[in-house]
Amino acid sequence: MIGYIKGSLEAKTGEYVILETGGIGYKVFMSSPSMERLGEMGKMVKVFTYMRVREDDVSLYGFCTNEELRMFELLLSVSGIGAKSAISILSAITPSSFALAVISNDLAKLKKLPGVGAKSAQRIILELQDKLKTEEAISKGEELGYTRRECEQAFEKMDTSRLGVEEMIKAALKNLAR
Repeated sequence: MIGYIKGSLEAKTGEYVILETGGIGYKVFMSSPSMERLGEMGKMVKVFTYMRVREDDVSLYGFCTNEELRMFELLLSVSGIGAKSAISILSAITPSSFALAVISNDLAKLKKLPGVGAKSAQRIILELQDKLKTEEAISKGEELGYTRRECEQAFEKMDTSRLGVEEMIKAALKNLAR
């Protein structure tokens, strides 16, 4: 897998950019906001990547931040959402706004996203709500100085389905203090 590409921004289109590094031009599909953040042609950039391998296709998807990459991966885990749909969603909403909409059961906000209807919005909430609560709680634990692995271990033994983010953090801190 390719974790990131650091190279010269050679081209931008409506759907992808071309990054040149080591004499090779990589075609990387990106969300519109990410492409805009890259800046002007010829500039050296670093793009985090996700490589999608299918029987008839190998594609690279790029992101300016690890947060955006992680949200893309979470979206792909939802049944019925593919890579192009996930990029389309990330073009319309920031990862943090998306996470907030999912955690707070904001069906109206999710239904406004491209390609997301009522059933898809409900499926997204059902399949991602616990994952996103855990992700948010882990990032808060990291802010407090714990490693990601320590935080993950603290949550492994918990039933987080009935807890809010704040309650999850409190319970995890109790587990970490032992």
